[in-house]
Amino acid sequence: MTEDRDIGLPARRAAIDILSAALARRAGLEEALARPAFRNLAPRDRGFAMALAMATLRWLGAIERALDARLAKPPPEAVRNILRIGVAQAFLLDTPAFAAVTTSVDLAASHSSTRAFKGLVNGVLRGLLREPPDLDDPEALCPPWLLARWSAAYGREAALAMATLIGVEPATDLSLKSPDLAEPLARVLEAEVLPGGTLRTARKGEVTGWPAYEEGAWWVQDASAAVPARLLEIKPGERALDLCAAPGGKTLQLATAGAQVVAVDRSAARLRRVGENLARMGLTAEIVAVDAGDWSDARQFDAVLLDAPCSATGTYRRHPDVLWAARPGDVAALAAVQSRLLDSAARRVRPGGRLVYCVCSLEPEEGEAQIAAFLARHADFELAPATPGEGGAPAASRLADGALRLLPHHRAGGQDGFYVARLRRGA
Repeated sequence: MTEDRDIGLPARRAAIDILSAALARRAGLEEALARPAFRNLAPRDRGFAMALAMATLRWLGAIERALDARLAKPPPEAVRNILRIGVAQAFLLDTPAFAAVTTSVDLAASHSSTRAFKGLVNGVLRGLLREPPDLDDPEALCPPWLLARWSAAYGREAALAMATLIGVEPATDLSLKSPDLAEPLARVLEAEVLPGGTLRTARKGEVTGWPAYEEGAWWVQDASAAVPARLLEIKPGERALDLCAAPGGKTLQLATAGAQVVAVDRSAARLRRVGENLARMGLTAEIVAVDAGDWSDARQFDAVLLDAPCSATGTYRRHPDVLWAARPGDVAALAAVQSRLLDSAARRVRPGGRLVYCVCSLEPEEGEAQIAAFLARHADFELAPATPGEGGAPAASRLADGALRLLPHHRAGGQDGFYVARLRRGA
C-alpha cells in the first residue's frame, strides 16, 4: 500500500469534518481543528488531513463544477464531501489515483448514511480519472457573486488575477522584533526580505519548531497586515491604542516600536493568545477585554489603530473558507459595526494625533466608503496620505487620495487584501 493509503480513513474523516464545518459557518474551520477527531491524530495524519481539507477549499469552485458535470442529481452533502476530497486527492495532492478512489469508496461504505452511494462514488471518481477535468479556470474558483463584485470594483482583469490566487498555497510571512535580525534570519529560514522588512519563506511545517521562534525573534503576520501599524509612525514612549487587537500581530508591532500599548478586544479567549505572544517576545502591553465601541475609558492616545471586524474576503489565500462562508448581506451588516467603531476610535485620538483604519476586506463598502462617510461626520479629521512605498506597500496599492487598497495580486507571490487609511486629528 502507498503511504497515503496507509494514513487511512481517520485522517480523511477528519478532513471531511474540517471541510463540512468550514462550509457550514464562519469560524467553523477553527472549531473543527480543536476537536479530538483532529487533535488526537498522529502528527503525519494531522498534516495530511489539513492539507487535504485546505486543498479542497482552495479549489472548491472548480471541484464543484467537475462533479456537477458527472452527477445527474445532487447527492446528500455527506456523499458530496467524500467526492470533493476524492477529487482533491486525485488531482491536487500526490495521492495515487487508485488510493484516492479506493479510500473514498471505503469512506462511503463505512457509514450507514452513505453506504448506498459507494457505487456512485466509485463511478464518478473513475469517470473523472478517465476524462480529467480542467481545474485551472479562475472563474470557477471564485463564488460568482464575489467575482462580480470584484469586477465592478476593480475591473475584470484584476478580479481574475485575484481569483487565480485562490488556488495557490501561500508562503509564510514573518514580522521581526528587530530590523537587525532580517539578514541572519533570512539565511536560516531561507526567506526573502520584502519591502518594509517582512520575511517571506516557503518553509513548511509547525512554526513553533522553526529557528528563533522560542527566543521571540519573530511572529507570523501577512505582509499586508504589517502595513497599517507601520503607517502610525510610532515614536518611542508614545501612547498607542490597538482596537480589535486579537490575534495581536499589530500589538506586537506597536510594542516593538517602543509604544506604551493598550490592546482592546471583545474576546477574552483571543486576548489570551495576545498575552502569550507578548510574553514570548519579551514585550508588555495593557490588555483589556471589552467591546471597543462600549469601552468607557476616557484616555486619549497619540496613535490609534482600528482593525475593524469585516467580511475578511481579503484573507482568502490563507483562509479559503471565507469565500464560501461569506454572504452578500454580511457586507452591509458589518459596515454598520465599522461605522460605530470608527466613531469610538476618533474620540480616543488626542488633538494632533493619528488614526489608522484598516479592514482585511476587498469590499469598497467596508473601506473607501467608510472613510468617506467618516470624514463627512468628523470635520476635525483629515486624510494623511501614505507616500509611495510607505510601510512596504506596493506602489500599485496606493490610491489617488493616499489611502491604500492592497489587492492580493499587487505583490509577487500574493498578499492579503486590505484597505488602509491614515488620518490626523486637527490640533
